[in-house]
Amino acid sequence: MDKDLQSIQEARDLAERAHRAQKAFRSFSQAQVDAIVAAMADAATQNAERLARMAVEETGYGRAEDKVQKNLFASQRVFSALQDMKTIGPVSEDKDAGIIEIAEPVGVVAAILPSTNPTSTAIYKVLIAIKAGNSIVVSPHPAAMRCICETVGVMTQAARAHGAPEDLICCFSQPSMAGTQELMRHRRTSVILATGGMGIVKAAYSSGKPAFGVGPGNVPAFVDRSALLDKAVADIVAGKSFDWGTICSSEQALVAERSQRESIIAELHRQKAQFLSAEETQKLGRLLIHPESFTVNPRCVGQSPQKLGEMAGIAVSKDARVLIAELAGMGREYPLSAEKLSPVLALYFVPDRESAFELCRNLLHFGGLGHTCVIHAQDDAVVREYGQRMPAFRIVVNSPSPLGSIGATTNLFPAMTLGCGAVGGNSTSDNIGPQHLLNLKRIAYEMRPARTAAKLAGTKSPLQSSASANACACQHATATVVPPALDREEIRRIIDRFLAEKGVKPEHGAIQNKPATAENITAKLDSSHTQSLPSIPAEVRQPLEFVCEADVRDALRRNLRLAIGPKTLLTPAARDLGRDHNVFDYMN
Repeated sequence: MDKDLQSIQEARDLAERAHRAQKAFRSFSQAQVDAIVAAMADAATQNAERLARMAVEETGYGRAEDKVQKNLFASQRVFSALQDMKTIGPVSEDKDAGIIEIAEPVGVVAAILPSTNPTSTAIYKVLIAIKAGNSIVVSPHPAAMRCICETVGVMTQAARAHGAPEDLICCFSQPSMAGTQELMRHRRTSVILATGGMGIVKAAYSSGKPAFGVGPGNVPAFVDRSALLDKAVADIVAGKSFDWGTICSSEQALVAERSQRESIIAELHRQKAQFLSAEETQKLGRLLIHPESFTVNPRCVGQSPQKLGEMAGIAVSKDARVLIAELAGMGREYPLSAEKLSPVLALYFVPDRESAFELCRNLLHFGGLGHTCVIHAQDDAVVREYGQRMPAFRIVVNSPSPLGSIGATTNLFPAMTLGCGAVGGNSTSDNIGPQHLLNLKRIAYEMRPARTAAKLAGTKSPLQSSASANACACQHATATVVPPALDREEIRRIIDRFLAEKGVKPEHGAIQNKPATAENITAKLDSSHTQSLPSIPAEVRQPLEFVCEADVRDALRRNLRLAIGPKTLLTPAARDLGRDHNVFDYMN
């Protein structure tokens, strides 16, 4: 059988199985969920080194010792942040406001995993999905299939041993782009966690389902004149060389004033950075960045400086930690000014602080909008100005960027999925956690007596209105307020407006001449529905613009069919109900 067809069928099967498991999981208490999550985190910790070495062997990306640290970050640091979080049932109550919040899991989480950080991302996504009361279907990157499946298997075994339903955690055995797309579009999928290239992230946002994706990172690191220079340079080299640059929030450029040039270059040499000549910079640029798509050559991702030198025909010393390319500009004429996903760092010296700010801002616009930037400074006023002016949602201060952005060295929420906000084409700017994989329903008690619009629009000043509302709120427990009845003319206006929205011209005088009874109103509404769904030949019917669940139920009650087309907006409930009862006529 065709591989894509097999993958598509597997996606459908996994989504249905995960849906059934999540329905059973909904009855679990917070204590039961927490016990399962703790067991999975412990199992991942015990296997952190083995899984890291599997990832390097299979993908060829990064360093095993650094991937161990990333696995432990996911199994320990992430777990520590979420272990006491309330995610099941009532999660908060504000008696003064009269609000009770109840957590509601979203359902089935579709998790798309990358090849650059495969095992750590798998640990992290499984933990936050299950903590929020969901089931999860994992779609591995084909280049990291074995290590991801092993990671998911370790966590599944631990979850099952502590009472988790079968199929709460599912994983593709035959991943493909076609299968992944089917999973993302499947009716049982509730939300998508997408990590990977821009293609898969765009596909996630185009699936019609809520999605959390991430954009590229082109992280500038500004070293201010007030910085502790030796620490700043050491942090930048440490961040750039960590797992050979596979984390998308790794530093991509060091920016500083020209007055610091000699000191910074000397410190970079002490940190085992190797500087490239102009010719070597061109060679590496041609190798690392594709000239047309301007994307990173996958053969270069996560490779050591020595391996990159060998591939580019450049002599690199055995102890070099990063390769430095001093650039005169940015953009397509300077390939190494883009995101590189490798231990290659662009270097810029500019006349003054204002020029540095402008360059950092332009680098983010060039390929890292909304993601991360870094500043090394002791002057807090400079830090705050930089943070306000940069179009990034993580401003890491005096720390290696990849560790600070994910919350390892800072108090940002620990995460392996970092939102880039609207400017980066993402739905959130947050570090993603269980709080993003659940919805909150709110029980809201009346705290102020009802008032008609006319009375609320009276002559009281805002201060008087506030005092009156406070007095009413204090007496709401004993006072009984009966809102005034609407007169017949007001009822007529309300019904006219409703019928006009349905495309039915109100018959003036019809309501005034009859008592405003429930029977009369119902008859009028029934007439409006009948007119919106005429029984005329199919070839001249026009598709409806919008259909909700109530429209489908009304059509079923009247034995009518609904004409829909490619531009018809269907609510999920209407879509499922209509398909189940075959009520739709599909029009071109």
